[in-house]
Amino acid sequence: MRTTIIDQKDQEIMGTLALLVFLVIVFAILSGYPVAISLGGVSLVAGYILLGPAFMQFLPSRIVGVLSNYVLLAVPMFIVMGLALQRSGLAESLMKGLAKTMGGLRGGLAIAVLLVGALLAASTGIVGASVVTLGLIAFPVMQAQGYDARISTGIIASAGSLGQIIPPSIVLVLLGSVMQVSVGGLFSAAIWPSVLIVGLYGVYIFFYAFAKPELMPAGATAQLELELEVSGKDDKTPPLWLGIGGPLLLIIGVLGSILLGAASPTEASGLGAVVSLGLFAASGRWSWNTVLEIGRESLRLTSMIFLILLGATTFALVFRGLEGDHLLVSWVTESGLSASTFVLILLLVVFIAGFFIDFIEIIFIVVPVVLPLVHAYGIDPMWLAVLLGINLQTSFLTPPFGFSLFYLRGVVPETVPTSDIYRGVIPFVLIQVVVLGIVFYWGSAS
Repeated sequence: MRTTIIDQKDQEIMGTLALLVFLVIVFAILSGYPVAISLGGVSLVAGYILLGPAFMQFLPSRIVGVLSNYVLLAVPMFIVMGLALQRSGLAESLMKGLAKTMGGLRGGLAIAVLLVGALLAASTGIVGASVVTLGLIAFPVMQAQGYDARISTGIIASAGSLGQIIPPSIVLVLLGSVMQVSVGGLFSAAIWPSVLIVGLYGVYIFFYAFAKPELMPAGATAQLELELEVSGKDDKTPPLWLGIGGPLLLIIGVLGSILLGAASPTEASGLGAVVSLGLFAASGRWSWNTVLEIGRESLRLTSMIFLILLGATTFALVFRGLEGDHLLVSWVTESGLSASTFVLILLLVVFIAGFFIDFIEIIFIVVPVVLPLVHAYGIDPMWLAVLLGINLQTSFLTPPFGFSLFYLRGVVPETVPTSDIYRGVIPFVLIQVVVLGIVFYWGSAS
């Protein structure tokens, strides 16, 4: 009996040390140190001191397991796909075509921005490229037509951020890998929440346009076409048929092949990369310098993600070696929290964390820590992954560190106050929270 008590105390001490390692890593990240170095460096030092070099010999096999993960090959492919499509100028052509068609209607220009954002999300998934493109093309036109700056920036930032939840999404690929669920199944599960978000965005824009027509006026078609031509970046804008057909071809080829079971997400991502490069060539903007830029940027983003992933693998090994997962499971299960309450607390923590740290950091730090609790409660990981995907999308819109806000701030005139950008996204963040509540209720009731 005495030995059991001592063992329990030792386990509690080790678990407490694991939590201290976690807090040190969070403090290092918030202090400005690179995420990969904070995760990997602190974990390596703590593991060597607390667990010994013999235990850390398990690390190389873990790293090899990560690097040989077939699903993660989709990450660089989707990045290439998004960057190539962004360089092709198809988004500009699509934006101009829809704006000319709908800009004469009240709120039509805003709906056009929303539709372009949704199509870009379903064909690229690169938030930065979408927000910058929409900001450069749509914002000057919306301002010239008399749109209020807050509603304009809110629509552009929110529409550009849809790539975080609309498949194929890098966020969903990473969540599927970390939570060990089918990425293809996760894409399927995320479709109807994505449609619901886009639909509610559209409903909000429609009622706002009719409630406050002076802030979202309709424009004359001739004047609108002139404004669109002025807002174009160069004379090599692809034809409209290619601007519409290109993204649709990617959506059908990539997402369609996954949902129909004809290809795995990794295979579909390779197909998408090839097709997007073909569209880039067909757009008339092809140059070897641009191709090299796409390669360099893809290499940079992929390296960043995988360095963080390797650091997270090191942290997960040390955290579990110190039995931090057992301590968390015992604490939460002994507290009497229900599964629904635990999920609500987790979503709240992730939502607040999204104000301060990047979605990649949340996926690779928070999710592995709570994963044992998810299994202990018997929570459906697919449902939880969709909830986390919706939740993480809000992190791109929540100040002070929402990346979509930074991207938009860089392309709108300095005469637009940053406070207007922050205020403009609030209604769209609230819509995402409403959708999050609907998905939570649907999953907990089923």
